Amino acid sequence: MNRILIVDDQELIRESLSIVLGMEEDIEVAGMAPNGQIAVELCEKLQPDVVLMDIHMPVMDGILATRKIKNSWPQVRVIILTTFQELDYVVEALDIGAEGYLLKAIHPKDLAAGIRLVNRGGTLISQEMARMLASQLKQTEPKILKHGLSEREQQVLECLSQGLSNRETAEKLFLSEGTVKNYISSIYSKLEVRDRLQAVKKARDEGIV
Repeated sequence: MNRILIVDDQELIRESLSIVLGMEEDIEVAGMAPNGQIAVELCEKLQPDVVLMDIHMPVMDGILATRKIKNSWPQVRVIILTTFQELDYVVEALDIGAEGYLLKAIHPKDLAAGIRLVNRGGTLISQEMARMLASQLKQTEPKILKHGLSEREQQVLECLSQGLSNRETAEKLFLSEGTVKNYISSIYSKLEVRDRLQAVKKARDEGIV
């Protein structure tokens, strides 16, 4: 039996997924959660096999919830299920340990098959996503950046220099706010500065931004 936890802030989607997946003989809906925080709590209580995780939710987003779940219960498998197609979400989700990434438009039978595949130890990503990732990799050329900054850290630093808040930076770069905070901490460390003002000043003085 594949025991699943459905996490989505929209009740209609949670209930719909519960109904269609509950019709599968080998899938049991162990629980449902409206946000990432409750998802983490239910993972501790229910120990599901697979979590279907939305990304954009109040209280705690799906990326941070996935990170917490994989850190605490690495045996629990996570499939990111969302309407968003931005590649950054795919890369970030897979990087923190998610086993799959699918769009909500997927056919229920295909979703059920994906749950079985992931629970057997497989990794799942749609063909559309795979093509987009491959296309991006072909277009990406390695760049040498100062202070060992990654390209993503440089983008965050440029947002800081524009006076954007963490939330505004997250929205512009299609990242979670928590991920932006992690990038900023790494930027401070690499630039050897203590705060945002020092980081922006050093970046401008050295022509980084």
